[in-house]
Amino acid sequence: MVRTAWIFAPRARQPGAQVGRYREQGRERYLTSDELARLGDALAQAEAIGLPYTVDETKPKAKHAPKLENRRRKIDPFAIAAILLLILTGARLNEILTAKWSYIDFERGLMNLPTSKTGKKSIFLSAAALEVLSRLPRIEGNPHIICGEKEGGCRADLKKPWAAITHAADLEGLRIHDLRHSFASVGAGGGLGLPIIGKLLGHSQPATTARYAHLDADPIRRAVEAIGNTISAALNRNPIAEVIAIKNR
Repeated sequence: MVRTAWIFAPRARQPGAQVGRYREQGRERYLTSDELARLGDALAQAEAIGLPYTVDETKPKAKHAPKLENRRRKIDPFAIAAILLLILTGARLNEILTAKWSYIDFERGLMNLPTSKTGKKSIFLSAAALEVLSRLPRIEGNPHIICGEKEGGCRADLKKPWAAITHAADLEGLRIHDLRHSFASVGAGGGLGLPIIGKLLGHSQPATTARYAHLDADPIRRAVEAIGNTISAALNRNPIAEVIAIKNR
């Protein structure tokens, strides 16, 4: 039997042996109240009257294009619903795009996913999210909530409608995943505990939710106010006037 000898170069001679790993910095973007309002306006406009688009006037077919005031393109209701559900639930993109009507429990307000990145998962649905679902048409023969062009299939992505909507809302550079971060940031800023936020997002490890700890300002504010009020109340039991009165006795 022939034995194969594996020969390894000394560590110092291995290319890149002394090069440390680059620690990738997490990129987290949170929508402000004003930005949320702009996103909402763009979504409403995209669904109702369409978003304006431009035409390259130098192209031969430009003369056949609609007049400037009529250059609007509506976004299909499934794409609109997908974006709304993403911001209202904090779910991952694939979880919403592949969701089926059979997963929805309207009575309990849950979307029960048989599988996800972290295994079996229930997404909690607010009244606003349930309203989005109730307004969405169901396509016969298609079990998916967010229907795609392929018969019986779900939508593959949201790249084109997302680009159009973020452009209209002056939010270019905003990623779809930032909607998940924004959902969490609203909860953290509202004083919800990190365990609750982690449960809503479907995090399996508390450390994953810890990235939002710096946004949780309300409990800290309440704590310092409580301490201040207690100390102030104790000090006011012997106001300066009483101290002076005691000295003048």
